[in-house]
Amino acid sequence: DVSSPKHGKVDPDNMPHVGGNMWAGGTGGRDTAGLGGKGGPYRLDAGHRVYQVSQAEKDAVPEEVKRAAREMGEKAFKRSLCEKIQMSEYDASTYERFSGAVRRQVQSLRIILDNLQ
Repeated sequence: DVSSPKHGKVDPDNMPHVGGNMWAGGTGGRDTAGLGGKGGPYRLDAGHRVYQVSQAEKDAVPEEVKRAAREMGEKAFKRSLCEKIQMSEYDASTYERFSGAVRRQVQSLRIILDNLQ
């Protein structure tokens, strides 16, 4: 069962962790940041093979846990914007507004450049 989202412990040896409810960056687990699991607050890739839980298991996560995970993920995203790239929430929304307006054209240009290369 899932209870509440959390980051999880960081393994100093970066060993692969499958399942459980303890390690950040694990796969196929629950409640912690990782890949392929359920109920975690955000995706966190530690570079290991990903084990995926079924969609039925993901769909069975209670709505209050999903909501708490979303909120925690949004807070972590906002924090990373500020810390990693010194971008405020206003800067991010402005960037998204301008980026969204030209997204299709940029994608077309990337395809053309890839083909030319």
